[in-house]
Amino acid sequence: MSKTVDFLTFLIKRSASAVLVLTLIAVVLFLIFFMLPANPAQLACGKPCTPERLARVSAFMGTDAPWYEQLGNYIRGIFFGREFGTNSASSGISAAGAAIICSSPCLGWSFTLNEPVTDLIMSRFAVTASLAIGAALLWVIIGVVTGVISASKEGSLFDRAFRALSSVGISSPAYLIGMLAILAFAVYLPIFPTGGYVNFSDDPLGWLQHLLLPWIVLALLNAAYYTRLTRAHMLDELQQDYMRTALAKGMPRTKVITRHALPNVMLPVLTMFGLDLGGLLGGAVITERVFSMQGLGSLLLDSVKNLDLQVLVGVTLFAAALVIVANLIVDICYRFIDPRAAVC
Repeated sequence: MSKTVDFLTFLIKRSASAVLVLTLIAVVLFLIFFMLPANPAQLACGKPCTPERLARVSAFMGTDAPWYEQLGNYIRGIFFGREFGTNSASSGISAAGAAIICSSPCLGWSFTLNEPVTDLIMSRFAVTASLAIGAALLWVIIGVVTGVISASKEGSLFDRAFRALSSVGISSPAYLIGMLAILAFAVYLPIFPTGGYVNFSDDPLGWLQHLLLPWIVLALLNAAYYTRLTRAHMLDELQQDYMRTALAKGMPRTKVITRHALPNVMLPVLTMFGLDLGGLLGGAVITERVFSMQGLGSLLLDSVKNLDLQVLVGVTLFAAALVIVANLIVDICYRFIDPRAAVC
């Protein structure tokens, strides 16, 4: 019973910290993108933009209010939703000539695309999630397995080969490896499509076929870090007294590594995996562009190109939330892998 209470207390504390951090990030993002130095209303007004029209657009978007009121409206919109254009002076600015209702969680409204930012994110998230999760599973398996083999056979041919390959992976840019992979396996050897994305519900086989090459490219590049990280921590574990004692008692080396050393090695690997996966779920910008996938990374680049600050802030905040959630999940996993590592 006490363990359950401790776990619930731990979960509540971590969740409260996550909400606080996310709120602070939202405040900082708002102040950076909406208060300095560009005017969202000026960007939405277009050209030519008369002072009268700019005033109506500002009233419609709510940017004519004091900064603290704008910030409060933005934070409230995330939790409770908000409306744009409730001021009668703003009549005629929206496409429908009426107020815009943005349901919670409202991350803003794209006046360029005339859609809620939340809907834009959700429509692209399936692409990014499919790309990120598949690649992440591949790279953590490849990285951990090669790192363990490299450490257990230190100085061997396998060790030297894995270290050399990891150096190549770390130093290779993603766009270059992606383009070479497309050229080799989609153009010269037409095994995979050159790019694009197919919904899993429409064609599961096509979904896998379009994602397999991007998965392999991302996995090979990121697995290089995991190989080195796993190898370094595994070598440290193999030098510990408890490892020597277990081997001296006649326990098989493979069993000692998998049962005793690997759980300790997985703690730093899990930390890095949570950060990497959370960041990648926020948008694999380069990979999505190379393989012509319309995910969050492409949405972010388009918002920068079009100066759509509402989308830019929304995607950035969503990506930050994914990293925070990934860290929360990692903290929870720590308690199951090694309860000593979890400090409430």
